[in-house]
Order: sequence, then structure tokens, then C-alpha cells
Amino acid sequence: MAFSALARLFKSKDPVPQGPTLPPLLLWNTLSKQKDVFTAIKGSLVRMYTCGPTVYDYAHIGNLRTYIFSDVLRRVLEYNNYSVTHVINITDVGHLTSDADEGEDKMTLALKREDLSLSITNMKKVGTKFLKPFKEDLEELNIKKPQEFPRASEHVEGQIAFIKTLEEKGYTYALPDGIYFDTAQFKGYGVLGGTTAAHEVGVSRIGEHEGKRHPQDFALWKLNPILGWDSPWGKGFPGWHIECTAMSTQYLGKSFDIHTGGIDHIPIHHNNEIAQAEAATGKKFVNYWLHNAFITIEGRKISKSIGNTIYLRNIIDRGFPPFAYRYWLLSGHYRSSMNFTWDALEAAHTGLVKLHKQFLDLGSKNGVINKEYQKRFVAFVNDDLDTPKAIALLWELMANTSVSDKDKRVTILDFNRVLAIGFIESYRQMKNILAGITKKVEVKKAPEDVQELIREREDARERKDWEKADTLREQIKEKGYTIEDTEKGPELTKE
Repeated sequence: MAFSALARLFKSKDPVPQGPTLPPLLLWNTLSKQKDVFTAIKGSLVRMYTCGPTVYDYAHIGNLRTYIFSDVLRRVLEYNNYSVTHVINITDVGHLTSDADEGEDKMTLALKREDLSLSITNMKKVGTKFLKPFKEDLEELNIKKPQEFPRASEHVEGQIAFIKTLEEKGYTYALPDGIYFDTAQFKGYGVLGGTTAAHEVGVSRIGEHEGKRHPQDFALWKLNPILGWDSPWGKGFPGWHIECTAMSTQYLGKSFDIHTGGIDHIPIHHNNEIAQAEAATGKKFVNYWLHNAFITIEGRKISKSIGNTIYLRNIIDRGFPPFAYRYWLLSGHYRSSMNFTWDALEAAHTGLVKLHKQFLDLGSKNGVINKEYQKRFVAFVNDDLDTPKAIALLWELMANTSVSDKDKRVTILDFNRVLAIGFIESYRQMKNILAGITKKVEVKKAPEDVQELIREREDARERKDWEKADTLREQIKEKGYTIEDTEKGPELTKE
């Protein structure tokens, strides 16, 4: 079956049912180290910021967990009748290979890899190149588009202004390579925790940065006489940490509700964001800090150096719809580490397809939401986004013969407002696939022009030219065929 042809089909356009009486929303707050009852600063409006990608390369499936997690959080907030303003920043300048102001700038590494000369224009060009597939990945995974995607390179003036404020308030000092934040001047530094361990790891790997007054001090502005932006301190680049502080406060205010990111950001990046913001404004920066755990691949940390990086396009090329990956992630809690294997994805895919088949069998008429199941569902998702229990409840509901098909259908649609794993009003394409209307075609029996595109695509994949392979996939699709990549080679489906 051409299930990857369903990748763009499972888009959530569900009716919004009558909301339930909701229990308190509990969220694990890294700041308080406990589950806190969520209360927005401004009534029913929630302002949320998610640390976005450094667009020097494609986002791998580990990176994408952060955005699926923040999407579920946003959907749960909206399920609780909040209106969410969501910002995901785009780092296209200023992120070093180490969070601790060491190593080479990632965008500079990208320029070398792309064989482009070192210039701000080329940095933005590379950033734009990798921003496009990142946004496409979010769409494939049914992740709601944020209201803002601010790019660091387009907000340098605001970052300079923020640094000037910190300088005027006595929080900075100068070294030959830039302007640094003096963490000793900010009494609440490291409130999220983890700073000692992070520092020890950094020192053992890199060594102390000469001239720093304190190990945790960090760069606000890095001088570079050849490349960068003009500033009161000389030509150069903003530090990575200042970009998030400057852009989040610009779009969400000096104090806002929620900040999310991966657990790797806790000890350095997010502690630094808090220090900068609160030192400059004198106000509490963020009320709730939420962090997702990592995934491993076949039991190992994701690393390009060991060659185990997997991208969403690799999942699609293996014949899986992106929703299989989303569904697999939701089967684990966002604060728990998960181990990705192809067998695990296959099992998730099989389960997801079974759910959709059973959903189709419920017919097309909507009844009324089953209040008992809805009550249990919201209790799970309002308990720190417990999606594993929510999915188990979905299976229980699907198997319950005492609930009518039409009531079951609309209750599942209600669940899907949070889970976002398909279940839309019409599955014309899926119905055709399941009914055998969509047929497999032997590659050698396809039209010659289609065969030629397939040969070109196989050559591109052999060369790991994924951008070219994706373009050729679309050209094949325009001719009425869907191509699947299997262990036996490419397979065609005629729609």
C-alpha cells in the first residue's frame, strides 16, 4: 500500500466540538522542579516561545521532537480554551558549535560545506535554503504554524540595543574577542540548575576561556574585524544567547508565559536567557519552562560523526507517512527519552493504519461526544501532556462496542484536536487505497519518461543529493505516480 502517499492527506480540519468542564492544567516546570497549575499572565491569552533551529543543515528527527512536543502543548492549551501566540526563532547567525562560546560558528561551517565565500549575504542564503525544508517538515508532521518565525540576522539592531542596556546597568565587561556578561552581578544566575555539571564538561573538553572573570560568563557580542555588523564595540556578531532574549521579548513582551526547548538548553542557553532578560528589564522573564527529553537511534546518541542521523525524508523514502513518526513519539511521554528503531516505527505505522481503517468503518455521521471518555482524555492531557495514556484511551474507545459508531467518531475527532494524527472528515485517497482503486505499477511497465525520472532519482539518492531526489519525487507525482523506496528498490503506485 502506498501509505506515504497519505503524508499530506492526514491534515487536521476537524470540527470543534463543545468543550468539556476542564480540570486544572498541570505542567512540569523546570523552574520550580515540580508540576505547577498553569495560569496565564493575561486571562485566556498565552504567549509561548520555542527555541528554533540553527539553519545550517537539515533538521533530523531528534530535532523535530522539540516541535512536536511544543505543538502538543499548544494544542492542549487551545483545548483548554486559551488563545496561543507562538514564536519559533530561526538562528541564521551566531550559534557556535559549543553553547559555551567556544568552537566554530555553525553558519560558517555551512558556508565551507556549501563552497560559498564568507559573507553575511551567503549566510542568509544558506539559512534560507535550510529554513524551507524545516518549515516543510513541520507541515508534514501537522505542527501548527507559529505566528512568528523571526530570523536572528534580521533582528541584530534589537540585540545591540539589549546589550547596550546591560552595559549601562553594569552587567558587562570587555575582552579582546568581545563583550561578556558578568554572571556574578546577577544574583539569581543558574536558577534552572545544571550549571556546575555543564561547566565541568565544557572545561574538560575545551579548557577555560582566557580572561573570563567567572566560568559561567558568556559572550554577548563576538568581535570580528572581517565579517559581521557594526556595533558600539566594533564589528562582529551577537552571541547566540542574546538573540533569543531580544526576539522573545520583542514579540511576546518583557514577561511571558511559557518557554520550551530541549533539555540540552537548560544548563547554559536558558539560564543565560533568564540572566540577560531579568538583568535588563528587572522583571520575571518567563513563568513556565518546559523541556523535552532526547531520542536515541538504535540505542546511540544521534551524531553525524557516527553516521546515524535520520531525517524526516528518510522516513518518507522508506514508505512511512510522517504521521507514523508523530504517533510513535506520542506513545512516549515528552519528558522521557525514547529509542528510535525502524522496527518501532513499523509497529507505530501498523497501529496508525489500523486506527484509520477502524475509523473509516465508523461511517461519516457524527453523534455526540461521549462525556465519560472526554473527561478521562482531558484528565490525561491536562496532567503534564500524558499522551501515552491518551492514545491508550483512544484504542480503548475504538474497541468499546457499547459506544455507538457516530458517538465514537465525534469523540475521536475531539481527541484529535490534541493528538493531530489524522481522522479528518474525508479520506478519499485512503478509501481508494484500501479499496484497491489505487494500484501498484511495475517500474518497468511505467511510461518511459517516468522510468527516466526514477533512474535520475535513484542516482541522486546514491549521491545523497536529497534536494534533487525530492524534486524528482514531485515531478513523478505530477505525472500521476507515487514512488516508494523499499529494501527491494523503488515501487510505484498509480493514482
